[in-house]
Amino acid sequence: HANNKTKRVFLPNLQNVTLMSEGLDRSFKFRVSTHGLRSVEHVGGLDNWLLKTSDIKLSPRALKVKRELVKKQKAA
Repeated sequence: HANNKTKRVFLPNLQNVTLMSEGLDRSFKFRVSTHGLRSVEHVGGLDNWLLKTSDIKLSPRALKVKRELVKKQKAA
């Protein structure tokens, strides 16, 4: 037996999802991994997840939504 191995790359399970922001009262489309989606649901929704996640870990689009959310919270 030659014992040849095939190289394999494991890719993340990405999903296109629409997440609702209760603070901004609108929905946003994101492409997230299933693990990331579980994290969002675990902390109680998109707003809580954005506020608890550091800016370094967020995509530019998510960072823009976070800034809108913080701006609206300060105004209220």
